[in-house]
Amino acid sequence: MILEKVAYGQKSVLRQLMELYKYDFSEYELDDVNEQGYYDYPYLDHYWTEDGRYAFFIRVDGKLAGFALVRALRVDTEGNTIYSIAEFFVMKKFRRMGIGSEVAISLFDMFPGIWRVGQIENNASSQLFWRKVISEYTDYNYEEGRRDDGEGPLQTFKSNRSNGA
Repeated sequence: MILEKVAYGQKSVLRQLMELYKYDFSEYELDDVNEQGYYDYPYLDHYWTEDGRYAFFIRVDGKLAGFALVRALRVDTEGNTIYSIAEFFVMKKFRRMGIGSEVAISLFDMFPGIWRVGQIENNASSQLFWRKVISEYTDYNYEEGRRDDGEGPLQTFKSNRSNGA
């Protein structure tokens, strides 16, 4: 598994993968396609125009297997950057192989600080995945609460490792 930063010239590839993700996710959210047949993702351009946003392709054996979008939310009073997983997608072909866990751990290590990882209420498989990964990563040293919008669980923990972003 390789995490590869998405270059601006690869934005159309990420946009296409985002469509697959949004289609998969449509069973949990009520988004509809627009008149051009796309789900659209209004924040995509922000990953090249705003500081604190990071887009990565996930590659397995050189093949595109998904993507991860990370967002730095703010810096707390102790100087820790607070990060979140904005979007996370592993294509079905590559699921249940440990790739998602490997990607998540790589991201936590790459961005040391406070992490807030939320899921939507009715996506039970996502909740199970994130609780398992975060439990193993932190040795159960995390807090569980609710997302700011109240629409699902949120795990908060500190990552101290660093492999450089």
